[in-house]
Amino acid sequence: MTQVTTISRYLSSMTTTSKSAFTQPAQTWNSRFSKDGYVFGTEPNEWLRRHASVWHPGSRILCVADGEGRNSVWLAKQGHQVEAFDISEVGVSKARRLAQENQVVVDFAVAGCDDFAWKQDQYDGVVAIFVQFADPDLRARLFENMVRSLKPEGALMLVGYTPKQLEYGTGGPSVLSHLYTQDLLRKAFGDLNIRVLEEYETELAEGDGHKGRSAVIGLVAMRG
Repeated sequence: MTQVTTISRYLSSMTTTSKSAFTQPAQTWNSRFSKDGYVFGTEPNEWLRRHASVWHPGSRILCVADGEGRNSVWLAKQGHQVEAFDISEVGVSKARRLAQENQVVVDFAVAGCDDFAWKQDQYDGVVAIFVQFADPDLRARLFENMVRSLKPEGALMLVGYTPKQLEYGTGGPSVLSHLYTQDLLRKAFGDLNIRVLEEYETELAEGDGHKGRSAVIGLVAMRG
């Protein structure tokens, strides 16, 4: 069997698994988060850490699909007023425990992206870190809600995998339509002032979930 054939079969298998997972997101993420430890670690994402100075202390920030809380808890430790939601009850339970251990307050909710009580013009910041379970239709609704919920002059921050990540297989979905490109993000957030849009490769060390050489793209955009 050739290497190309092996890779092709691997990607086909992973695509089937990923599509199955996307049809039952709560069940899938409850299962993943039920394991000991934190799937993506307890430290914040590097893109978030690098660009968090875009917000003044005390900013009201929403973390989308925040999982086990590593990013929301870190933002709360920086002095922000943080809200966060995730579809997984197990993940949110662990996020609450992480916040308690770090002696910070985060307003957590269990909700999916379509079920969350989105509020218009409410947040100084909206954060979406590797939120790539969303198919194109759900993603469009999610991105619209993220923009709508920003206050004027609020900042949106997003990071995700690019199609090149399929070559690495070190995290993220193996479904091409769920991955991000510059063109996709420019179209999705065209009404915002895009301050930073960067594709880069890095060695991720975010628990066992994101580990190794990775192809990612990061965005920072402001509502005018």
